[in-house]
Order: sequence, then structure tokens, then C-alpha cells
Amino acid sequence: MAGEADERILERLERIAAALERLAGTPAPAPDFGAHAAFVWHSTGNRLSEVAHVNRVELSLLKGIDQVRDILVENTRRFAEGLPANNALLWGARGMGKSSLVKAVHAAVDQGSGRLKLIEIHREDIEALPELMALVRKQPRWKFLVFCDDLSFDAADTSYKSLKAALEGGIEGRPDNMIFYATSNRRHLLPRDMIENERSTAINPSEAVQEKVSLSDRFGLWLGFHHCSQADYLAMVDAYVEHFGIPGEPAEIHAAALEWQATRGARSGRVAWQFVQDLAGRAGVRLVGRQ
Repeated sequence: MAGEADERILERLERIAAALERLAGTPAPAPDFGAHAAFVWHSTGNRLSEVAHVNRVELSLLKGIDQVRDILVENTRRFAEGLPANNALLWGARGMGKSSLVKAVHAAVDQGSGRLKLIEIHREDIEALPELMALVRKQPRWKFLVFCDDLSFDAADTSYKSLKAALEGGIEGRPDNMIFYATSNRRHLLPRDMIENERSTAINPSEAVQEKVSLSDRFGLWLGFHHCSQADYLAMVDAYVEHFGIPGEPAEIHAAALEWQATRGARSGRVAWQFVQDLAGRAGVRLVGRQ
């Protein structure tokens, strides 16, 4: 009797296991890394989708950020060559080319070799970063630059703890063939009022604040981006105008560019690009060649 009961229990367990496998679905196959340079990570289904065309500008067109550009290029090159490199946090003023720099550096360092892959992970998918790391770990032939644009957390969000553990604190640690770059308007990825609230309400304010801001410590590189000067803004405009062959007198273009930025109330790489789009449109010039 005991033997028959054990067999029935075993059969039921096998049926349950089979049902769970059907519910879980078949794991998404790894994409063809040899055929594409960039991918987007989707937490639903834990899969990567190929990006046929990356929206980016050439590295030479990014003006006014020379120091941070050189630091990030060198860090990425070391990583691509198998040398030690740091995760990087690009923080600061809006529109100053943080995300553009990451994409441009990837293209400049890879230079068509196809060994360095760019993976974008969306802010809302950060909790699935460990699953992405597991997939990356199984692909030692390639190097992966995982990139999250506009990364920040609010007071009710606890997913920053997952990111902390994934970057440095987990048992396995970051895969040797992966590096993580993030951009944010916030140096500590958390709003100031959230940090101040912890300081004023916690039983041990110092420990509470340190626990919050320690996320940014997981990034070995902190690269700050600040509002550009008028000279840098005009240099950005000049670079685009020359690159795309937009006709016009430099003095007139500069005057129009300054008037444009005055109406926007800011000077930045994004504002310079928006002005150039308007200038090219009025001149009947197609912006062909932007990567």
C-alpha cells in the first residue's frame, strides 16, 4: 500500500511540475549577438530585442564635455580590452549629452569590431537586472555595456536595493564581461527631499541617509555634467552646421542661435541640436548622416 501511495504522490508531483513548466513558458532564446550591436532588455519574458539602428551622434560632435568624454572613453576601452573598469554614473544638467555620450562612446570604442554590445535597460525593468546578468554571464565571447537612461528613484520605490545588490553586493557579483552605465539628473539617484526626510524621521538619521545614498557608491566613476557656457553652446552649433553642410553666415547663425536659446531659457547640447534642426529645415537641408 505504501508503495502504491508513493507512486501516486510521485505522479501528482510530476503533473504539477509539468503544469508549472507550461505556465512559465519556454525561455526566450538568446539573440544573435554576432549580427547586431545593440539590444533592449524586456523584463516581460526576460528577453533581448535587437536594435537595427541606434539613434546617436558622432563622438566628435559632442562639445563642451571634453574631460568627461575622455574619462568615459578610456574606461570603456579598458573594459573592452579585458582590463579592470568601473561602473559609471553620468549625472547633472539636462540636455548636456549624457545619454548621447554613452552611445557615442560605445560606437567609438567598438569601431566595427562587433565584440562590444550595447544593452539598454529601462528604469522600470531594473528589478530584472539579475536575470539580464545571468544571460550575459553565459555569453563570455562578448562584452556588454548595459545602459540605463534617466535612472532615479522616488520615496516609495525600493527597487534601488535590487540595483545595489546586482552591481556589487550579490554573491556572484557583476559578470566580468559586463559593465553598467547610468545617466541621471540626480547625483545620488534619489530626490533631496527623500534624503532629508530620512535624516529628520529616522531613529538613526546618519545610518538611514547612508543606506540611501550608498547606491551611488556602487559607481566607481561619477561624471558631472553642468550647464554650458555661451562659447560652448555656439561651438556645438558650429560643429553641427559644418558636419551637415548647412549654408549661412557664421555671424548670422550665431545671432539666431543665441536668440533661440534665449527663448528656451537655457543653453545645452539638446537646445543646440533643436536649433540646428530648425535651421536645417528652413535652409532645406536634410540631416543625412546622423547615426
